[in-house]
Amino acid sequence: MSFVSTKAVLEKIDPYSLLVLRFGIGSLFLFCMIIIFQYPLKVRIVHLPHLLILGILGVYIHQLIQATALLSIQASDAGWLISFSPIFTIALSFIFLHEPLSLKKTAGIITAVLGVLLITSGGSGAFVKLSLSAGYLLMILSTLNWAVYSVLLKKLAVPLPSIVLTFYMSTIGWLLTLPFFIRNHGVAQLAALELTHWAHLLFLGIFVSAVAYWYWAKAHEVLPASQVSVFMYLEPVATLAAAILLLHEKLAATSVIGGLFIFMGVLLAQNRKKE
Repeated sequence: MSFVSTKAVLEKIDPYSLLVLRFGIGSLFLFCMIIIFQYPLKVRIVHLPHLLILGILGVYIHQLIQATALLSIQASDAGWLISFSPIFTIALSFIFLHEPLSLKKTAGIITAVLGVLLITSGGSGAFVKLSLSAGYLLMILSTLNWAVYSVLLKKLAVPLPSIVLTFYMSTIGWLLTLPFFIRNHGVAQLAALELTHWAHLLFLGIFVSAVAYWYWAKAHEVLPASQVSVFMYLEPVATLAAAILLLHEKLAATSVIGGLFIFMGVLLAQNRKKE
């Protein structure tokens, strides 16, 4: 549902101001939780570069790309496209971890790519004359970025409680966007926000930037990265429903069909039965 709230707030403020507000709220919430439950904030110097990398990729770059993409595409389409991330995870595992790429996985990738082409055709279904807009390209790029982040999150395995790790990443993202917030006169933009926009910001800050990132990191502590990515298949359904109910977006037939192709493709590619 973060795509829906992000889309709603972007009607009033720019992407940098949005990120400063949501990650400022998220960092403050996580800090309060850390103090209440008395988690140690101490981190070894050797792990600081790891935190910086995860903060830049998983928070700053990822959220900035998505927010910019949502300026020109529908939230429901973004929800479908984000489920393309597990496909990139499989590809990265094949290239860098030398995991075998079976015929079934290859078929799944092809099916998912067809789904992306259907969605980004803008309802025309004209594959030959397809011209991807910047918004769609950015959204697809964000799925690749998230796959890299998820693999690194598991690979680096920073020895910190997941809530502390998330706090540092969120704070890094907040600090990186703060100069742009100042440059764009972000404080002046706050006057345009109504009560509903602040409700969206609180949701984005507490439940998305804080809790969702926290639980995502915690899931990687107990499950393989590829298995965690399976749960992203549920995201398009929630986004689609919320976009229709809250943003009154029109549902294009090609988006539904394309989404089903992506859904079937990632399920096929992630099939974990022995072949």
